[in-house]
Amino acid sequence: MAYRKPNEELISLLVQNNNKLIKLKDYNEQGFIFMPFNNNGVKVLFPLNESSTFHTKITQYNELSIRDNFVKISSDVNFENYKEAHIALVTKGLNFINEGKAQKVVLSRKETIEISHFNLVNSFKKMLKNYLNAFVYVWFHPKVGLWMGATPERLLNVKNNSFKTMALAGTQPFLGTTDVIWEKKEKQEQQFVTDFIIDSIKEKLNVKEIIGPYTIKAGSLVHLRTDIVGELLYLNMLEDLVTALHPTPAICGLPKSTALQFILDNENYARTYYSGYFGELNINNSTQLFVNLRCMHIINNKAELFIGGGITVGSIPEKEFEETVSKAQIMKTIL
Repeated sequence: MAYRKPNEELISLLVQNNNKLIKLKDYNEQGFIFMPFNNNGVKVLFPLNESSTFHTKITQYNELSIRDNFVKISSDVNFENYKEAHIALVTKGLNFINEGKAQKVVLSRKETIEISHFNLVNSFKKMLKNYLNAFVYVWFHPKVGLWMGATPERLLNVKNNSFKTMALAGTQPFLGTTDVIWEKKEKQEQQFVTDFIIDSIKEKLNVKEIIGPYTIKAGSLVHLRTDIVGELLYLNMLEDLVTALHPTPAICGLPKSTALQFILDNENYARTYYSGYFGELNINNSTQLFVNLRCMHIINNKAELFIGGGITVGSIPEKEFEETVSKAQIMKTIL
């Protein structure tokens, strides 16, 4: 696992000293975890006591030697198929919401791109340089595969008894400024996420500060974000917090269990580690977990991209598809 946290200079590399597939047993363990979207998937741990770690600082990204990847991407003959299928899926989700069965459902699609001459190191360098305020990573296990991405979304940060998380929802293209106008649908979507998080954690911690919502830039997109800061009410509650938060309405929907079942029944593909979470578990008295968004799975000569969006009463299926096209461009730019 090679990674850099948002707005930091330190790049870390954690290398497991064997090729065993080690599964997380409990949240008191130490190491790096890589968790699936759905609870049924394999929860992978790179244990700190079975790994070597290396660190370096990069302060000037313009000094990085980044050659063009020269990756050849096949012309996408499936574009119209992707569009038709996603619009049909969003329409189904919208009907589900209009029938009063859910307030919000996050629906996604997988786009498979044929590639050749893929250069992992160059791709990682390009992500480091272009996405300074994201968690940038590349993760590999021979029994699971190769994943990489640049996610803007933190699931939680716990250090001693201090807690931080964020609500991130609402998306539009970055057009040179973060001074943008947000529509009612996007504001409502953001409020859903914020209210859910506060309601889920209020009995577990003392919420001290709510900052936002405000606009942030993430690559070629802007999002609405609210920061939530608090203090834990008791120790050894990390698993309770993660269980309460994941999956958040930003990647699943509301009510959580209803939206999750709709996703599993209707998306027609397995998200696996897309929209799961990963990060440092109990390292240096701190746990920092991030949601696996803006990511891709590299397998043989293919790149699988995962993109989605939140569907609420005000959603327009064609616009929701256009939003996924914008989000897919982030990883396509890296390729």
